[in-house]
Amino acid sequence: MFHALTEKLQSVFAGLRGNKTLSEENISDAVRQVRLALLDADVNFTVAGEFVKRVKEKVLGGTVLKTVSPGQQFIKLVHEELADFMGAEEAALDLKGKISVIMLCGLQGSGKTTTCAKLSSWITKTDPHKRQLLVACDLQRPAAIDQLQKLGQSIQVPVFMIPGESNPIKVAKKAMEMAKSEGFDVLIVDTAGRLHLDQDLMQELEEMKSFLEPREVLFVANATTGQDAVRTAAEFDRRVQITGTILTMLDGNARAGAAISIREVTKKPLKFEGVGEKIGDLQVFNPRSMADRILGFGDVINLVKKAQENFDEKQNDELEKKLRKASFTYEDYLKQMSMVKKMGSFKSILKMLPGMGSFNDLDFSEKEFGKLEAMILSMTPSERQETVELTHLRRKRIATGSGVQVDDVNRMVKGFKRVKQLLKGMPNLKAQAQKMGLKDMMNDYRG
Repeated sequence: MFHALTEKLQSVFAGLRGNKTLSEENISDAVRQVRLALLDADVNFTVAGEFVKRVKEKVLGGTVLKTVSPGQQFIKLVHEELADFMGAEEAALDLKGKISVIMLCGLQGSGKTTTCAKLSSWITKTDPHKRQLLVACDLQRPAAIDQLQKLGQSIQVPVFMIPGESNPIKVAKKAMEMAKSEGFDVLIVDTAGRLHLDQDLMQELEEMKSFLEPREVLFVANATTGQDAVRTAAEFDRRVQITGTILTMLDGNARAGAAISIREVTKKPLKFEGVGEKIGDLQVFNPRSMADRILGFGDVINLVKKAQENFDEKQNDELEKKLRKASFTYEDYLKQMSMVKKMGSFKSILKMLPGMGSFNDLDFSEKEFGKLEAMILSMTPSERQETVELTHLRRKRIATGSGVQVDDVNRMVKGFKRVKQLLKGMPNLKAQAQKMGLKDMMNDYRG
């Protein structure tokens, strides 16, 4: 994600690090290169121009700090401007009112139907007391209703549909009647997409919005489509006045164009981002987190959030004590692996750490992670507690029990201390965030 843009921007920053001062000449050259990098990343032409204009004005008009290098000052301003262009702060989902209606719209293939279920799952996680109903109003795509029903079953949220009905307005009206009579709190409405913008689609959405009076009209945009997503978002906003955007497929080869441009063009916030195919792979869009990722700073903000959601406070405190006393064992390692797995793939977590984002060829697959777990499970309690030495015969037995080679066991033992150090830092992210607050913590990580 954003790999090409990140590399180009880092190259621009590296060129400034050799300068002792910021001059109009080297600033002009730097912003020209930034502009080219943004255009290459499919950022809207007008947005790219406005972005570099603001950066240049701030650099030339700002106070030069003697204690900070020119390169660092320029990076800081680019980071701040990127975050501002994407909204500066997180935008809350509006769930006020007796029945909160959320209508999702967008072109076909943007991931609307899956996003309905992801959004419902996110609401359940943040407020499990809200009763939700998914509404199947995409009657154009034959498989849309079946897909939404299966997704609804997987998250245990009911789906309203009318077999054989061809008018989505009628479906929406019946769904609202059911919501009122049965006490639902949230309606998430899946609407029909098209391969391109057309008059019928917009008229249908306008009528549906007029009846439902939704709290949120969220445009679902495929982040890999760049400026096309921006143009489409602007047209949807003109016709149905969207309240925000959800970016999907940010785990793929997104070029950053949509992420940087949509908010500036529509003046409506980016609210969520899809970062994977699983139902839980939806997170609140944080402009500063996105700016960090674009500039190659990792994603500490969302890593802390994942830690706060998945790490048990009591286990965490016990683990920290063990680490300080150097009494961390294979048994503890096994427990820690279980906690880390709840946060997502190990490779994705490593890339969220500052400085690890460029490790595209990281040689630590989920398969290897599973092998480590199997080897520890094949140990005896005394071996896991490190009260006995892992002799060759013991290692041979562990290898046989876990279906690996003795060399694999030897590598695990050899790398145990190194991995312990990595795991030591992960729970501290949560503790540090609680003590310092996210803002101070991010400043600390960026230096």
